[in-house]
Amino acid sequence: MKRILVLFFSLNVGILAFGQQDAQFTNYMYNTMNINPAYAGSRGITSIFSMHRTQWVGLVGAPTTNTFSIHGPIRDTNLGMGVNVMNDAIGPSNESTISLDVSYTVPTSENFKLAFGLRSTVNLLNVDFTKLNIYNTGDALSQYNIDNRFSPNFGVGIYWYSSRTYIGLSVPNFLETSHFDKGQTSLGATSVAKERMHYHLMLGHVYDVDYWIQFKPAFLAKIVEGAPLQIDVSANFLFNEKFTLGMAYRWDASISLLAGFQVNDNMFIGYGYDSEVTNLVNYNSGSHELFLRYEFSRKKQVVSPRFF
Repeated sequence: MKRILVLFFSLNVGILAFGQQDAQFTNYMYNTMNINPAYAGSRGITSIFSMHRTQWVGLVGAPTTNTFSIHGPIRDTNLGMGVNVMNDAIGPSNESTISLDVSYTVPTSENFKLAFGLRSTVNLLNVDFTKLNIYNTGDALSQYNIDNRFSPNFGVGIYWYSSRTYIGLSVPNFLETSHFDKGQTSLGATSVAKERMHYHLMLGHVYDVDYWIQFKPAFLAKIVEGAPLQIDVSANFLFNEKFTLGMAYRWDASISLLAGFQVNDNMFIGYGYDSEVTNLVNYNSGSHELFLRYEFSRKKQVVSPRFF
């Protein structure tokens, strides 16, 4: 299993990498600010969100991601502001990101608003190549660890929404950062790890099935140059505005079970479990997500259910 992870990491870091690079989340419909800065302040109240994701349990060095965010509207203005902190570890690499989001919202109709978002990000990357299986002790790759490599970035997003519908488009990071130089390794001109721009398109809508049941399908598409299109679709049911149950599917990757519970007016907790539909299922026992959302006040909260 370790060799499988080493191969995976080598393909994504040891050569010019064009694959999906941003951390992925099954409960993306609750973690919107992670991918779209225009979401900041859109709930109309101060909202805190925390999530832990353990991916591919049983596979040595598999990804582990933790994220924390807080956002809300700025009183008596059309502005929203939020801070998002994320740590993503996989194999020998550990990456920490801090983002500051600012949004500006204008009404487009009686029910809909349009928000424009701007993100400023700082990133710290650490890679300890000695954690890999080094078969050639003279390989220059093992002699150039990355220690707190600092890189700035910025992103933008738009978010059109009402109490029941949303459509968002975003590019969280515009700068295509190179994390280490080709001259540092024996792999020559191909040994550059470079982040590519990720484009995100998301949408969802809430339907009333009965007076105590609401249904919300959601869709997320992620586009990266040189990588296959990644599509996530989900379907959640909300029962009596308390209990949420649903399923999600990541195209050619995994199928997921989702659950959530509104503990009280302020606190919502949720869980997601992914099972692979690829050959990777033979080497792990699935992925787990656990999240908590806490909101300080519901005085301005809309009456209609907000799954997002």
